[in-house]
Amino acid sequence: MTWQWFNRLTSPKSYFDITDWLLPPMLIISVILMMVGTYLGLYDSPIDYQQGNTVRIMYIHVPTATASMFGYVVMAIAAAVGYIWRIKMAHMAALSIAPVGAAMTFLALVTGAIWGKPTWGTWWVWDARLTTELILFFLYVGFMALHSAFEDRELGDRAAGVLAMVGVVNVPIIHYSVYWWNTLHQKSSISVAGKASMPVEMLTPLLLMMFAIILFCTAISMYRIRNEILDRERDKNWIKERLSA
Repeated sequence: MTWQWFNRLTSPKSYFDITDWLLPPMLIISVILMMVGTYLGLYDSPIDYQQGNTVRIMYIHVPTATASMFGYVVMAIAAAVGYIWRIKMAHMAALSIAPVGAAMTFLALVTGAIWGKPTWGTWWVWDARLTTELILFFLYVGFMALHSAFEDRELGDRAAGVLAMVGVVNVPIIHYSVYWWNTLHQKSSISVAGKASMPVEMLTPLLLMMFAIILFCTAISMYRIRNEILDRERDKNWIKERLSA
């Protein structure tokens, strides 16, 4: 059953048929969850005993930073699938994810700087976590730039795919940087193996925002895949039939 779904998603026509009904509720649910999470984070969560109301930046910063790393891992996997098995839909997915991931990385860096000013007394320090997150942004931009540098789209897919696969090594470095080096950046407040180091009133909106933003980024990336299909498959009969309907 799973393999049949995978085969359907690798077919541009089947992908359009599936996402016709899947994407609208995904986008609506993500927006509703973001609204709820924002309300809970800004108005219904306690202030931090050290940072005061400044801690509320966390409800945007942490989800966007998480989405930036999650997006790059998915992009690298898609690039690897496209490179190894020459599945064109995988290359389209990688290319579509890149600008969304770059936007999330940029937001993570900006909100981190806003959070850092009152907390550390400066907008930016060459901290291990901040520096590796900045490298992630450059990897996203480099992926898009390298792809656009080739007139042959298939060659661009494969060249950019190699960069994505190599660059994915930076993601675990971002995550573990606060444990491997002495940094100003605090350690993760949420642990898969252990207990979260924050009250449930703060944890609930944070997890809600993380899920909502990742779901939103997924939906936007899937919409971008549809646009990429329309661009690459515009001469196919099924595309012409869809556009004329």
